[in-house]
Amino acid sequence: MPNILGLNFIAGQRSAVGPQRLQSLDATTGEALPYNFAQATEGEVDRAARAAAGAFGEFRQLSPARRAEFLDAIAAELDELDDSFVAIVCRETALPAARIQGERGRTSGQMRLFAQVLRRGDFLGARIDLAQPERQPLPRVDIRQMRIGVGPVAVFGASNFPLAFSTAGGDTAAALAAGCPVVFKAHSGHMATADLVACAILRAAERTGMPKGVFNMVFGGGVGEWLVKHPAIQAVGFTGSLKGGDALCRMAAARAQPIPVFAEMSSINPVIILPAALARRGETIARELAGSVCLGAGQFCTNPGMLIGLQSPGFSQLLNDLGQHLDQQAGQTLLNAGGLRSYVAGLEHLHAHAGIQHLAGQAQQGDQARAQLFKADVRLLLESDPLLQEEVFGPATVAVEVSDLEQLRAALLGLRGQLTATLIGEPEDLEAFAWLVPLLEEKVGRILVNGYPTGVEVCDAMVHGGPYPATSDARGTSVGTLAIDRFLRPVCYQNYPQALLPEALRDGNPLGLRRLVNGQWSEGVI
Repeated sequence: MPNILGLNFIAGQRSAVGPQRLQSLDATTGEALPYNFAQATEGEVDRAARAAAGAFGEFRQLSPARRAEFLDAIAAELDELDDSFVAIVCRETALPAARIQGERGRTSGQMRLFAQVLRRGDFLGARIDLAQPERQPLPRVDIRQMRIGVGPVAVFGASNFPLAFSTAGGDTAAALAAGCPVVFKAHSGHMATADLVACAILRAAERTGMPKGVFNMVFGGGVGEWLVKHPAIQAVGFTGSLKGGDALCRMAAARAQPIPVFAEMSSINPVIILPAALARRGETIARELAGSVCLGAGQFCTNPGMLIGLQSPGFSQLLNDLGQHLDQQAGQTLLNAGGLRSYVAGLEHLHAHAGIQHLAGQAQQGDQARAQLFKADVRLLLESDPLLQEEVFGPATVAVEVSDLEQLRAALLGLRGQLTATLIGEPEDLEAFAWLVPLLEEKVGRILVNGYPTGVEVCDAMVHGGPYPATSDARGTSVGTLAIDRFLRPVCYQNYPQALLPEALRDGNPLGLRRLVNGQWSEGVI
């Protein structure tokens, strides 16, 4: 059995000041696991934030290659965690071993991907405008720009991805790549998992000679507010509920020095089923949709929570087929008891609404989530009924039938911001409904064609973000290499001597970067 101390991580050391202990639970049975954790005190949160601030100056000035070494070392440590680690994650989350093993690969892969970003150097955004002493009516001095880390970042662990969106997840990887030390708030649903992953990060930090305080982690309730309000923290990464994200945004905005919160919060991810596709492969679409709705017990932020189609016998048949598939689904254990309570409450609200009809799904009872299909009157979208805009986090989806193209347009305009929107169509559909794309571009961060939104590739081009309430800042993404942008800011160097310039901006181009020089991209020396 792994040695889990259950103490807070501060400046490379372990700490437990207060007497309160927090218990890790088996997600399936609810029984106590043999691990408990120290509730962080406000003083410990203060020390953790100050440790991150103390490490910032040294860490951000390390070469990109040195920081890449650190990220690669974290990835190697994660890959070396054995089957006993996987077993603990499974017990804390009720997720199967294959899912955890796959997620661990994604997590170490994210670290290696950001290491590649560091080595290629484009994240620095180097721009150089050379002096023009002869310019009239006034000469121009030498002006150069690059980006640096914003400072210590507070990261909140997500419940639904105990590895890929948690301790060593995408926000942590992006912040560390940007040169920003991290203070991580462990999620209460998988504290033992967080402890073991944090130990792996610290081993990597020691192996690569990183400054003490480059990574810190605290356990417990109430610590999030202390973190966000701490003057040393300069940005926040969060994945969770709309209520939680909104609260953090308000706290951050009310500080003496406001800071950005990059929160991924709520999305119902509409799937629009177009007529020719419905006619030719409606049965297949119904089966595929059922698989996407129920994947991981519906506990994905990209779960397809709404289906939209034009009124027709074909759409009615698709809903009938989909309902049969969902009726046959076995109950699934959710990540924790709180998640089940939230799911049950969401279903109760849908059942109670006069404009929403329950079409299929076994009666929700017991300690497992049952897949559900509802149908809502389109007027609820047209009138922006808040219930239809709320994410039900679990294996449930709501169908909306529109009467014509004008109503389809109006229904989509009635949607709030989303992470994704999906078009299911044949080539003739996609041509005839091309007018949907500009509309969807204003509503979502990712548009899919003939796929399903569950499953987010980690790559340069991915966008996992979108207009509010999908995220608190639609200009960023929490997945993909563009995620590093959230934790960087530009600095301009005017009329600087060569010897004092950062390496990335020197004439000799010692890092071999692709830079914008006098408006032209160049990889050479100046």
